[in-house]
Amino acid sequence: MHPLPNIPASAPLPSRWSLRVIRERFEFLSDYTLSGVWRYLTRYGFKLRTGRLQMYSPDPDYEAKVATLHQCLGQTASQPDQTVTLFLDEMSYHRWPAPGKDWTEEAPSQIPKAPIRGTNPQWRIIGALNAWTGQVQYLDGSTIGVQKIIQMYDYLNHIYKDAQNIYVIQDCWPVHQNKKIFKTIASWPRIKPIFLPTYAPWLNPIEKLWRWLKQDVLKMHQFAVDFDILKQYVRDFLEQFNNGSSDLLKYTGLIGQGLFAQTLHP
Repeated sequence: MHPLPNIPASAPLPSRWSLRVIRERFEFLSDYTLSGVWRYLTRYGFKLRTGRLQMYSPDPDYEAKVATLHQCLGQTASQPDQTVTLFLDEMSYHRWPAPGKDWTEEAPSQIPKAPIRGTNPQWRIIGALNAWTGQVQYLDGSTIGVQKIIQMYDYLNHIYKDAQNIYVIQDCWPVHQNKKIFKTIASWPRIKPIFLPTYAPWLNPIEKLWRWLKQDVLKMHQFAVDFDILKQYVRDFLEQFNNGSSDLLKYTGLIGQGLFAQTLHP
């Protein structure tokens, strides 16, 4: 028998079960001290655990869309010379560095500092991560809109000219679904845009590439005095993956224990 009786369905549930709330909700525990409630719970196998936030997509077609992703990746795994699967996304960064932690001496005068000056303009990147090779293609500019996305599709169509199918997996940003884009890529039938479930960034491994870029280049950088130098450092970082990278595939979870790893490498 469960040591705690069921709570009536009509009773509102608390946001979390603290010792005080448990004592108040269960009448037979009302005379217990809080330490007594603790001992009672542990005696019957209950344990205090730290909660974790759980990502959630409200998309009603979530499961079907995830199944489509696995189908695309499965085709790539079985025919890597004929089918290319790319994860596409955009990111922004600014001239001023993002704050971050750094090792330093303990004295207060040694707090890490990154100089800033002038205005803080934004620069944008659109990138595509090859799920099989770890190659990265990208374009950058002050804005990313319909024309830049069409330019990216054109670039990918040229880079992967020998592939029969090019699946481009991306989020549901409205610009990605612009009618002008669909009309243009209709003349490139090998390119097939695939859309992720809404509000599901964890399904796009290129997000981890952006995290790596931020950690290694953008946090606490020393180039706010010259935005062009910073842009070149960012380009150099991305271009190290021009020929593919197993390290990047591992980092993004496309090799190893990631969500799609077993589909690509069963």
